[in-house]
Amino acid sequence: MRRVRADGVHWPGWLLGRLGLPGQGPQADEAGHRHATWLELFLDLIFVYALAAVVNRLGKDPTPSPTSVLAVIGLFVVIQWAWVGQVYYDNRFDPDDALHRMLVLVALVGAGAMTLGVDEMPESVLLPVGYLIVRGVLLLLYLRARPTSPMARAVTTVYLTGFGSGWLIWLASLAAPVRARPVLWVVGMAVELATPWVGRHRLDRWPVDSRHLPERIGQFTIIVLGSALASLLFAVPDHPSPHMIVTAGLAFLVPAAVWWVYTTFVTTRLLRNRLREALAYSYLHVPLDGALLLLGWALGQVVRLADDNATRLPLELRLLLAASVVGWMLCGLALYWQWSRPSGTRLAITIYGAVSVTVIAATVRAPRLLLLLLAPAIVGYAVLLTRRLSADSQEPDSEP
Repeated sequence: MRRVRADGVHWPGWLLGRLGLPGQGPQADEAGHRHATWLELFLDLIFVYALAAVVNRLGKDPTPSPTSVLAVIGLFVVIQWAWVGQVYYDNRFDPDDALHRMLVLVALVGAGAMTLGVDEMPESVLLPVGYLIVRGVLLLLYLRARPTSPMARAVTTVYLTGFGSGWLIWLASLAAPVRARPVLWVVGMAVELATPWVGRHRLDRWPVDSRHLPERIGQFTIIVLGSALASLLFAVPDHPSPHMIVTAGLAFLVPAAVWWVYTTFVTTRLLRNRLREALAYSYLHVPLDGALLLLGWALGQVVRLADDNATRLPLELRLLLAASVVGWMLCGLALYWQWSRPSGTRLAITIYGAVSVTVIAATVRAPRLLLLLLAPAIVGYAVLLTRRLSADSQEPDSEP
């Protein structure tokens, strides 16, 4: 896939030398594959804290209200979308020069403001101001890349028009009453989320890097899984008893099985030449990663209640736990569909996983017993699915 350097602005050589920032794009490996740069990985760090701030909004109440859950889901979409926008820009352009680095560092400041504003939204303006900074930097980067080629002009026109409209709506929210701000944020996000779909025919002329994009999206999924593990570990007391260690170990099997299935799929099932603009692939990761974030919080609450010797889990917690696991399974099935129509065996495995998890969550109320049944059910699902994926990957038509 051809990529262009965004050299719309040239900096004096003496200044670059002073800064120690030579103007060069990311280097490919021996096979010519583009990997994440150090700057991209540095950008990921602030989003680790942003996700932690989002989860913390649920607190330690094991019976969160639907409003609280929806607020967390909405905030997660904003955080992930802010990250995804930068990933798509970096995927099509190789602008790792001085000006690009400085602009991304400004975006990091905006991401930090978003992180601090999560706890105080909608009263505080930190969240919208941070988002405006992050997306404003992205718009500047697209403006910079626009004159580099006719293809770049076609692609940047889509993003500048749609994302620019969404940016203006977020800007207008600063002057709106506090109660009206979330409404404007939803409208602004809807405009931005619709932009790639509306302009997909133009974007399809310049396909994404079929190795770099799955790698970056997978890295964000790993970050989400790390947040889920943190929620689980923070629920374990400082000096756990043997029973508590076993309980935490059972809970750990769930995100471990998720990781096993996800990495197996990415390494064996992704038919790269079908990604094109990768809209369905990247958009499916929004509910998938959101489900994993809620899954980690729910598992942490189960472990915490087990430590408190609770005899019954609240229905709200059990429903959230089941919904997050089933949501992950259905998103996985949809991702599989990007490669090939699911076979009867693949559908049967998903039905087994969804039904078993739902039945266990609906009927088992004791924390330890629930984990004792839930962990083997999900591990069994992971084993069956991994075997299916490995078998399918050996088919001759599975190669690009």
